[in-house]
Amino acid sequence: QVQLVESGGGSVQAGGSLRLACAASGGTFSDYAMGWFRQAPGKEREFVAGISWSGSSTYYADSVKGRFTISRDNAKSTVYLQMNSLKPEDTAEYYCGAGATILIITATLPDSWGQGTQVTVSS
Repeated sequence: QVQLVESGGGSVQAGGSLRLACAASGGTFSDYAMGWFRQAPGKEREFVAGISWSGSSTYYADSVKGRFTISRDNAKSTVYLQMNSLKPEDTAEYYCGAGATILIITATLPDSWGQGTQVTVSS
């Protein structure tokens, strides 16, 4: 299984931006669809954004469409999440995940998970 390490979390005021990165190792990165997920305290983990192995297809939760952008660099084995116009309700632990297909990514069922990075948005 691929190993995943997230970075880039932090604290920001509402309306600000953050860029998360997830570096993969131990596998062939371009074999995997990738996704970002988040979990707020007391809530279930939810799908945020997904990207196909080639990067040609992207998918977003309705709550982040138009504000977040997922991208990947297969040469660097890294997937990114650019988050703009952040809102307090975006506060959560953010996880990246890798899966054999984009379907299992959008179903929040990746084969591998990162350890998470905290994003806190203050009003």
